[in-house]
Amino acid sequence: MVKFDDIKNWSVATELEITKSWREAEPYAFNERSGKTIYSLDTPPPYINSPIHIGHAATYVMMDMFVRYRRMKGYEVIFPLGLDRNGLPVEIAAEKKFNISAFKVSREQFIEACEKLLEETSLTTMDSFEKLGISFTSYKTGSHVGAVYLTDSPEYRALTQSTFIGLYKRGLVYEDNRVSNWDSKLQTTVADNEIDYMDLPSTFNHVEWTVKETGEKIIIATTRPELIATCKMVIYNPDDERYKHLDKKTAITPIFNKEVKIAPHPFAQAEKGTGLVMMCSAGDLTDIRFFREMGLEVVIAIDKDGTMNDNAGFLKGLKVKDARAKMIDALKEKGLLAKQESITHRTPISERSKVEIEFIAMPEFYLKQMEFKERILKLQKQLAFYPEDSRKILESWIDQISIDWPLSRRRFYSTEIPLWYSEGMVALPKPGRYYRPWKEAPPDDAEVIKDGKTIGKASDFKDAKWKGEDRVFDTWFDSSISDLFITKYGSNEALFKAAYPVSLRPQGKEIVRTWLYYTLLRGYLQTDKACFKDVWVHQHIVDEKGEKMSKSLGNVIDPHDILKEFGAEPFRLWAASEGDLSKQDLSCSKDKIRGETKTINKIFNVARFILQFKRVEKPELTRLDQLFVDYIEDITAYADKEYEKYDFFHPAMGLKQFIWEDFASHYLEMVKNRAYNTDNRFTEQEKNSAIYSLYYIFERFIMLEYPIIPQVCSVIGERYGIDLSKANFPKAEKISSSLSDIELIKEFNSMVWKAKKEKGVALNAKIEGIKMPDELAEFAKDLAACHNLA
Repeated sequence: MVKFDDIKNWSVATELEITKSWREAEPYAFNERSGKTIYSLDTPPPYINSPIHIGHAATYVMMDMFVRYRRMKGYEVIFPLGLDRNGLPVEIAAEKKFNISAFKVSREQFIEACEKLLEETSLTTMDSFEKLGISFTSYKTGSHVGAVYLTDSPEYRALTQSTFIGLYKRGLVYEDNRVSNWDSKLQTTVADNEIDYMDLPSTFNHVEWTVKETGEKIIIATTRPELIATCKMVIYNPDDERYKHLDKKTAITPIFNKEVKIAPHPFAQAEKGTGLVMMCSAGDLTDIRFFREMGLEVVIAIDKDGTMNDNAGFLKGLKVKDARAKMIDALKEKGLLAKQESITHRTPISERSKVEIEFIAMPEFYLKQMEFKERILKLQKQLAFYPEDSRKILESWIDQISIDWPLSRRRFYSTEIPLWYSEGMVALPKPGRYYRPWKEAPPDDAEVIKDGKTIGKASDFKDAKWKGEDRVFDTWFDSSISDLFITKYGSNEALFKAAYPVSLRPQGKEIVRTWLYYTLLRGYLQTDKACFKDVWVHQHIVDEKGEKMSKSLGNVIDPHDILKEFGAEPFRLWAASEGDLSKQDLSCSKDKIRGETKTINKIFNVARFILQFKRVEKPELTRLDQLFVDYIEDITAYADKEYEKYDFFHPAMGLKQFIWEDFASHYLEMVKNRAYNTDNRFTEQEKNSAIYSLYYIFERFIMLEYPIIPQVCSVIGERYGIDLSKANFPKAEKISSSLSDIELIKEFNSMVWKAKKEKGVALNAKIEGIKMPDELAEFAKDLAACHNLA
């Protein structure tokens, strides 16, 4: 361990030595048998296909502050590092790094490429967190409770599959061929919460249609003329007087000459376009809802590769945008395009690939969620949200859910759906291990189901030619069991009972609708209870101008550069004192982080000053000493109250003000004469009161600061004879002083220092003509000695 006396100024080299010693000592081992109440934290596993970014660094050091405080409060802590190694980000990174396509090499070759990528990045991620001083739980007995876990490990994937098997047997999972959101680039179904919306330039094409019964020409404006072939109805708003005469009549589609009904429906907006709307099978989400509501036959004109199919007629084989252009040319040629107008259109975009979402019919597995919406809304009221306003994000999302959760994805590096098929039979294995149906046969004891009924085991059908399911789960189906995995659901009943519900879910606001919602749903379906007690939702890290950091803007601050240049402790102090991350974006700059090094060195200088004096037993305290002892007790009570609510910002700011202003600039200046007592102006009791109070107040300060800057405080604590990794959080004593006296003292000190400056005399020079205020009479001896008052 680094020694206090060897440190002149805080440095990166010092931190590296401390990091190494902590790694070897494993001071944060989880002890299942300690008898303490468990505090468990369900950390957000970062994707490791790329290095951690500044947001990861800032939020994880905040989480570390939470758990260090909880350890000091006597909890046995589960604080795991999870690494998310499933899904599209990993696949995309592997394709880019190795210049391959998942669709042009074998499945096994592609999975091997993903695994190779992950081997190279995992250690880098863990090293970065270690250097940040993150006290992830270790577990010396070999269990993975609280230790690093990987979402692609056989143990994790086995739990994902086990929960699916249980849900399947309960009838909560079903397969259906329905219109779904489709990413044509990634070739997979995506859920509603994996879609972003962008305002993109588009064209409103005013197309001429004909009314069969009367020959009347009607104009319908559309941004998707290539989908006219899939139109099944034309609608107008029931209150739109212009079109009421068209009710129950028939429209003839342009180019394709098909007959479709005309009817009133509130989905049509009189003020949009011409007020008439063509309802295609899958032009947008409104179309999809309309077809379900009206029970219309769905005709899909776009294949999964993003090209037009047979239903598109002469447009077959064209990409969607090319088909749109060709259709517009055909309408112009026949004189059916009345006009075009440029608009901005709110367009659904795949969150991952950034391509426009199409809507096509595909057989997929769905998890029932619609029937549980009200229950989840009720259940989430049991959770405490920090800040409370973030609850609205969750409630709003649940209100918007309109379909069951599409679980299956047509990708590769994710947990496989554990099913096999043969002649109408389905083989469902027993839960407990990891299955790869595309690579292995069903186990002999797998349950065989046909027409919803169990008809035997796989071993009973030796001649069956089983085909393994080749689809995988949505990665959120994996991620949403992190709370169950870290508390040993299904494998350690005693631990799970003690550690669940999880104490805290910390996460970003942008994944409330995914990770938080899905975890609540899955936790409820597995345990019939809320899976968390508290939820801490954080905002973003932005640049010093308040702009979102991005490579294209050139404003990205790399945490690895911060660690190399300044170390973790200045960064941690910045993260705590820059602002309340749960309520506002934090503005990050190297200058601000550099500035925190000054505070750290100030703390060391104060520590060195106090160590000049030999520690003494507690004497009767002077009024000034009792006042500042009471002050640190008040700060202790406040910090305890705020830390409990995950607010480290306000206590951090208070502690910074205390060490720079109240303690160093005022209290030390007032009592150092008494502590030295070189002129014997003070009694031995008064001298000892000063020394005792200096130690007491400063030791209390480093205990309060420890969760924020643990390396700094540990080094100082060791020199002061305190092992802060095992220390209890101090209990604030009842105070007897009027703390308003501190402000009066500070005002008097400032007035005297200003007077000396104006007279051009040294601060330790004698000064005359200063009248001591009556309300400071009981502090007069220290003030007179401090200012050398005549």
